[in-house]
Formats: sequence, structure tokens, C-alpha cells
Amino acid sequence: MPFKTTPLAFTNITKLSLLSVTILLSSACQENSQSEPVVNPKVAVTTVVTDEAHSIKMLSAEQIAQKYIITDTHIDVPYRLENKFEDVSHATTHGDFDFPRAKAGGLDAPFMSIYIPAKLEKEAGASKALADKLIDMVEKLAEDAPDKYGVVHSVAQMQENFNKGIISLPMGMENGSPIEGEMENLEYFYQRGIRYITLTHSKANHISDSSYDENRPAKGLTEFGKKLVVEMNNTGVMVDVSHISDDAFYQVMEISKVPVIASHSSARHFTPGFERNMSDEMIELLAKNGGVIQINFGSTFISQRSIDNNNTHKDAVSAFVKENDVKENSDEAKAFSKSYRDKIPFEYATLNDVLDHFDHVVKIAGIDYVGIGSDYDGVGDSLPVGLKDVSNYPALINGLLGRGYSEQDIAKILSGNLIRVWKQAEEYAVKMKQTDQ
Repeated sequence: MPFKTTPLAFTNITKLSLLSVTILLSSACQENSQSEPVVNPKVAVTTVVTDEAHSIKMLSAEQIAQKYIITDTHIDVPYRLENKFEDVSHATTHGDFDFPRAKAGGLDAPFMSIYIPAKLEKEAGASKALADKLIDMVEKLAEDAPDKYGVVHSVAQMQENFNKGIISLPMGMENGSPIEGEMENLEYFYQRGIRYITLTHSKANHISDSSYDENRPAKGLTEFGKKLVVEMNNTGVMVDVSHISDDAFYQVMEISKVPVIASHSSARHFTPGFERNMSDEMIELLAKNGGVIQINFGSTFISQRSIDNNNTHKDAVSAFVKENDVKENSDEAKAFSKSYRDKIPFEYATLNDVLDHFDHVVKIAGIDYVGIGSDYDGVGDSLPVGLKDVSNYPALINGLLGRGYSEQDIAKILSGNLIRVWKQAEEYAVKMKQTDQ
């Protein structure tokens, strides 16, 4: 497993209980992901630690975060900047990601999500145009700050950047709508750097049915979608099964010759009836085929309490809108929603809720089939207490250490498992191209 060339010093460990140490908690107590960013990776809360074992764990968490490549397969920076641009090569006042916070958290390879809203499927050319625009944006981030960011198209390039201390920006496409039913567009986006495609998003499209959409015209994958999975294998683009319907998932598993990823999903075990997450049977099958589930951090993905709280709020707003004959986005509806939340705040999940999902996947599938797909900048103000932005990966690592995971286990979660699948996708595509020659 590759490691950083300048790990944190870790000496005089027996004296730690007598020292005042800095603990990286940055936004652990925040309840709003839009708060001022933490720009110093070592300064947030200074305290005298009397529990020697806890001191060792916290320092170990920071050391591990700086030692190994950390990949996160789903960060929605491009669409966030499309809505409101900020220079994320410096500290920003909004969002969950910027360079200082990424460095503080040890994040080395955030997959930039090229998110395409489902509604654009009906507008000819609109999906592809937006995908190109967002890819251009990611490339410009790297061009404008080459000492900080570098777009990468391969595992090897990512590892080279890691050795240089540069944050890699691989890309995944969230919603295959920009393929627009033309197989040559797959190669086009591969050449532009797309290395995974989430087959659909919130609505059924020309590739697959969606877990969020009651309308299931294809009963899984469309005929084009089935052919696309084959060509994604042959091209070297990882198949992402997040967002697709259960039927579509099982069809992907029958077709794909390469392990697939769920770039930002969690365990349905904790959220019964929420098809967007993966059932135990699906996780087991994903692992059997060598794939990896990357855990989503959003509160309403990981906590049934948060889901119930959120649904009750939405029902109350809907009832108000109907009773008062106003529109959902009206000032009256917004005022009612605020008043409701003042009385009944949103119930955030916690770090322990997230850790429960990691534990569950490991229990039923093994340590080799789980990773990180936080959905930072993609789930709004619903991130768990303790994991509010990209500076918080050491808090996740510390939680894993506290639950008995070894450094080697954690290295697999941080990037080892995803790198394995990505390499397999690369190698299979090379083999298929050699076969065609």
C-alpha cells in the first residue's frame, strides 16, 4: 500500500497522558455544513488528555490519514460550483470541500462527480453539454492550481500525484444521460477522463430504471443499457450501481465481467424499505464478484431516525401547502417550514451511525469490499455530527480504530479496495483491446 513520504512524527508515546495535545475535530460539533471552514489542520480544540490510550488513537488516526492514499468516490464539487462558483484552491465559506480542508483531512483523490440532473434527459444535447462544461471546470481547477490539483485518468497517475503531494481529481459521471444512446459517446467521455458512470439518477433514463422512480419501464436495464455495461467493461469505465433499481443491479451483476462499484451507497439493513441503499443480498453478491460499496455519509442514507424526521417534516409542509392553496416554493411555505424546524430540528446522524454501516458490510462481506463515498457537497446540510466536511477523515479513522480495525484494514477502506477494482477495470480493458487487434 503506498504511503506518504513524510508521515507525522510519533515519538515519546508513553508521555502523552501528560501532554496538551491538539485534537483534529474541526467540525465535529458543527450542525451546519455551511459554517466557516477550518483552514489549519492542527488547530481546532486544544485540551489536556488524561486517557493515554485515547491520545494514541487520535494521533494514530492523524498519522494514518497522512500516510495512506485516501480516495472518496463521490464529491459533488463541480455542480456546487456550477450553482455558485468559489475558488476551492483556497479556503471557502460554503460547501464541504476546499484545498485547505482536504489537506487537513488527508484526502488525496476525491472523485469529482459530474452530476447531470435527471430532467435534462428530455432535452436533446443538454446532458452532454452540461457534462462537458463540468469536466472543463475540473480541468481548469487543475490548470489554475497545478501545485495543488491534478486531473488523473489512471491509478498510476494518482499514485504519482500522491508522491508529489498533489491532490488528484479523478472523475465519475453521476447519471449516464450524457451518453445519449450513442455508444461512441462512451469512448468520448473516457477520453475526457470519466472513470465510472452511475447508470442513472433519480428517474429512469435510456440506460436503466432508478431506485427513486416508481416508473420502471425497462424492468431493470434497457437493451441499450445491457450493451453499455459490456462496452464499459471493454473501455475501462467502472460500472456504478448506486441509484439504479434492484432489478437493474442484478442484471448488471449477470452481465459485467469486471467488479463494479456502488460509488455512494449504504446498507439497507439500517434503512428498511429505502431501495437507494443496498440489501445484504446485494452487498454479498457485489463482494462475491469482487466489487466494493463506498459508504454514503448523508444522515438520511444511514439513519432511520433521520429519514423519519425528514419525512415527517416534508409531510407537514405538503399538508400546509394543500390546506392553504400555495406553491411549495412560496414564501408562505418557506416560512412554515422554518417555523416547523425551529420547533422540531432535523435529527442528524452521528459518526457512530456511519461506523455501524462499515461494521455491517465487513460482517456480511469482508474487509475487502467497503470504502468511502461520502457524497460531500451533494447532500446539503444533512451530514452527520463529526463528519461535516473533508477535514474529518481522521475522525472516521479514529472511530474505526476504536472499533478494533487494524491499520491494514483501514488502509483498504481508505483506498486499497477501490484501487484494486479500478486496476481490474484498467487491466480488463487492456486485455480486450489486445484481443481485438
